[in-house]
This record gives sequence, C-alpha cells and structure tokens, in this order.
Amino acid sequence: MLSCPPCHFYSTILPPRSPRASLLRRREDETPQPPPPPDLNPRRHNSKSTALLLRHLSHSSQHSDFPNPEDLRHRHVSPEERARLLELSLVRQRTPQFPGSIYVQSPGDADVATSLPPIQSLFFRDRADDDDDRNMIMRAIEIRRKVTAEIFKEAMRKGKFGITYTTNLADSLGEFIDYVMVEAASLKRLPEYSDSTFNVRAKTVIQDSKVVPLIRWLKHNSLSYPQIAKLICMTKGNLESISRLVEWLKSVHVKGRFVGVAMLKAGENLFQRKNKEFDEIVEFLERNGVRREWMGYVLSRCPQLLSYSMEEVEARVGFFLDMGMNEKDFGTMVFDYPRVFGYYSLIEMNEKVSYLKEFGLNHEEVGKLLAFKPQLMGCGIEERWKPLVKYLYYHGISRDGMRRMLTIKPMVFCVDLEATIVPKVQFFQDIGIRDDAIGNMLVKFPPLLTYSLHKKIRAVVIFLMTKAGVSERDIGKVIALGPELLGCSIVHKLEINVKYFLSLGIRLRQLGEMIADFPMLLRYNVDLLRPKYRYLRRTMVRSLEDVIEFPRFFSYSLEGRIIPRHKILVENRISMKLRYMLASTDEEFEQRIEAIKERRRRFESGVRNDNPLNTEEIDGDNAMVNRTVIDFSESEVES
Repeated sequence: MLSCPPCHFYSTILPPRSPRASLLRRREDETPQPPPPPDLNPRRHNSKSTALLLRHLSHSSQHSDFPNPEDLRHRHVSPEERARLLELSLVRQRTPQFPGSIYVQSPGDADVATSLPPIQSLFFRDRADDDDDRNMIMRAIEIRRKVTAEIFKEAMRKGKFGITYTTNLADSLGEFIDYVMVEAASLKRLPEYSDSTFNVRAKTVIQDSKVVPLIRWLKHNSLSYPQIAKLICMTKGNLESISRLVEWLKSVHVKGRFVGVAMLKAGENLFQRKNKEFDEIVEFLERNGVRREWMGYVLSRCPQLLSYSMEEVEARVGFFLDMGMNEKDFGTMVFDYPRVFGYYSLIEMNEKVSYLKEFGLNHEEVGKLLAFKPQLMGCGIEERWKPLVKYLYYHGISRDGMRRMLTIKPMVFCVDLEATIVPKVQFFQDIGIRDDAIGNMLVKFPPLLTYSLHKKIRAVVIFLMTKAGVSERDIGKVIALGPELLGCSIVHKLEINVKYFLSLGIRLRQLGEMIADFPMLLRYNVDLLRPKYRYLRRTMVRSLEDVIEFPRFFSYSLEGRIIPRHKILVENRISMKLRYMLASTDEEFEQRIEAIKERRRRFESGVRNDNPLNTEEIDGDNAMVNRTVIDFSESEVES
C-alpha cells in the first residue's frame, strides 16, 4: 500500500472549499475549547489487573495511606490469589513478568510494601477457614525453606562445588536447612539485624557456621554426601563439635579416612559429650591391656565404645575378666576383634557364653576360647550355631566331637552352613566317602571345613589322581584316612614329595598304592626323608621293595627308633621285615627278639619242639623264622 502526504489525500477525495468557508473554519479553530476530561484507565488490554489497581487506589483515596485492618479481615481473596501473593512475598529471586504487571516481584525492591497487599490480609479470616490458614502457614514455611536451600546452594557454588553434588547434598540436609532458617529468623531480634532482610541473615548464619569448609574436609576424607549430611544433622547446628572431636580422634591415632566413619557410627549423643569423658575411657582400657597405639584401630572398628558411660565400660571389661582372662589376653582379644567389646549387649553375650558351656566347657575354658577366637561372639545362636549342631549330629558327630572341633578350630562355628559346609560334605560323598567316615574325618581335622572347595579341596583331589597315581577307587580312602593332605600346598609340598619318590625309582602306580596305604607319606619334609632312605640303603642294606611294601618306614624317627632297633638286630644277628622291626612297642619288640633267640638256640642244640613258641607274629612269621635260620646257618658256615 502506497503512502502519500495528507494534503494530497484530501485534495483528491474532497471537493474544493470556498475562501469564506476556510476563513470561518479557521476562526472556529482559534476559539478556545475546554480541556478533555482525564482518562483514568488509559490501558485496557488487562482488565483484571486494572480493576484490582482501581479498587486499591479507591481504598487509598477514601481512607488513609495504610489500609484498615478491619477492612482487611473482611476482604475476600481467592485461594489461588492468596497462594500467589504469599509466594511473591516470600520468594527470593525475581521471576519473569508480563508487561503491565501490578505486583513487584522481589521483596528487595523499594516499593514492595506498596505493591503487594499486606500478608495479614491472607490470614485474618473467619474461624471456619482455620484449616486453610494452617495450610497457608505451612506453605509459607515451605517457601521459606526453599529460599534457605537456595542460599545454601549459592554458598556451596562459591566454594567451588559442583551443581549436582550441591543439589544432592542440599536435599539431604533438611534438618540443617531448618536450623539455618530458624537462626536467621531469630537474628531479627538483634538491633544490628533488625532492618536486614532474611536473605542477609541466612547468609550470615551459613558463613558463621563454616559449614562449607567442613564439607570440603569431610569429602576429602572419602565420605559420601549422604554420610556428610547425616553427620552435619547429628550435630544439631553445633558444627564446632565436629572439629573438636576430629582433633581428639587424631590424638588417639585414628586414621583420617576412619575419622568420619567413626563419628557416624558412634551414636547420637557423641557430639554432646566432652573430651574429658573420652579420655577416661581410653585410660581405663590402657590399664586393662589395650595399648595406646592400638586405640585408634579399636575405635575405628568399634566407635560405639565412645557412646558408653564409664559404668558401662567397666561392666563390659569385668564381663571378660571374670572368665579368667588376664590383661594381656583381654587386650589382644579387643585388638583382634574390637566389636566383641562394644558392639553387642551384655544380655546377648551372656546368652552366647551359656550356649558354649553346653558343649562341656567350663567358665574358664570359654574365656580362653573367646580370647583365642573372639569372632564367636559375632555369631548368632539361632541363625548360625543351632543349625550347624543339628547338621553335625546328623553325620554322627557326638557332643565330645563337636567340643573338639570347637576347641581346635572355632572358626568352623562362624562359617555359613548352607554356603560353605554343605557343598564340601556333598563333595566328599561324591568321591566315595561314607557318612560315618565323613564325621570322623571332620572331627579329626576340623580346619577342613574352612578351606575353599574349588581352590583348595578339589584341586588337591585332582592332583592326587593325576600326578600322584591314586586311583579313583582309593581316593575316598586316602582323603578319609589323611584329610590333612587337603591342607597341604600343591606347589610347595605335594609336588615336591611326589617328584622325590619318583626319583627313587618308584613307579607312579606303586606310589599311588603307597599313598593309599599311608596317606601321610606326602606330608613329610624331603629333608627328613633323605637321611632315612640313605640309612636304609647304605647301612641296613635293604632294597627299595622294602620301602614300597612298608611306606610307614618314613614316619619313624631315625635317631629314636630306626637306628637303635637296627643295632639290636645286628647284635643278635637277626633280620626281619621293616613292619615287625618298627611297628611295635619296645616291650613287644623285646619279646619278639627273645622268641627268635630261643628258637635259634633250640635249632642249634638240635632240639625240635613240635609246639613252637607263639611270638605273636603275623603275615610272614614263618618266612621270617626261616630267613633267620638260613642267615644263621650261612654265617655259621662262613665262620
């Protein structure tokens, strides 16, 4: 659309005027006209806000500059409008507004008192609306809490913390945010803060508490933000108590990474106690065997100790000393398992001691048992001990057998039954061990139940069958007779012994039979086996077959039995098998020697007795006697 000057527009549309008409119109324009009435409502695009403004101006013109409280009580404000006005009154930051808004959006503005209706108008209502007023008050508190949280987040951001970490921590610090909000409100009573805003007072409370540097130190000591929030809330606003307690914990050798954990687990009343009370507890423990350098380890593993009174600590120490422990045993027990001293109640510990006595142990023996393995106090009676006792009884283990297992390897009563013991017993059944033999095997070697099934037990069984020559038929017998083999190292013990016996000329199948006859053969040290075998071949002049026939030869002492008895045989010009030479007591060995000497005297004198003496010899006795006679005859011929 083209634009043209106004004069040209009128000249083309209207007809031309006469000179007289133009003169009259000019005179009319020059006559003075009355001024138009002022337009009190120049803006008409927002009728609702304009009507509210006019109503507000009418009240102000008819009355004084401030509204009458009586009128405010009867003024009707919709719930949505009340919520909006309340939020605008308490909100901290300015929000975007449309042009022509009649409300100022920030309480920090100069004309906020004139732009917003007084907050009293939101609550001076009829008593029938008390519930609405209560909800409005709770909403006001919630808005103020959000404002306080935003101020805290701003302080955290100034401390170079990330946005995500700051948000997560602020969400977990509900009690501390409330504390800051209350303290900021209470500062209003002080003269220097009477005219300051809530934001200024909240910032002052946060800065004076030094919470941001404290959070940085706790985060540096590997505490997560939920732990930091819990620790700050435990102080109930007294954050200085954290610094005081940290210095004390460091003085008793608590490591930095355990300081925060110790404070978290010590109890709610930890920050209300004084350092003097903690010093009394530490000094009392030192007098009863707990060394000063151990104290940091004990407190970091059992921080509940710091929440006990002095009377409670004395009662707990007396509980263990009354069972016959001395100070050294008590101190070592607390160091090995600090939870035994401060984690469980006295009633629970008395119940466990009474249950252990049912195995036939007296009070002092239970004390020695706990001093040796204090982890027993951490096992539950119903959850751990009773199911284990029923299972062992099912496999034929009596109360005396359980007592032996308890005294030799108390850790057996601390392991999980279904996850640890049952799979091992099932494995023993699979390799051919009978149930009654399994019970005897467990009583004989209780540490067996604490070994790993896949890394230890199964690996040893496979080694015996593949590298040591034990057949599948004999493997159950080997394990049942020598369960101690399952505790030997394959690399440092079993493999070395197998190589030594194979180096002697023993075949793999023969070695397997020797192990089936005497499973403990692989448990001896090679340095002890070499002198015995050397003496057998060089001094006794025996063959390798004698060792294969009687592998128990290596189990006897060289100086205590083999050499003395060999000398007796040489002195009496007697030769017998290794089985009869070593596998008997000294009395039986002397009787056997005297019987052989008597038979030889009768042979030399030519007297034949149809009923020879019973020398209690088995399996090869006639061969032994015949060999003796032959050897004697040959020696006599040689002489």
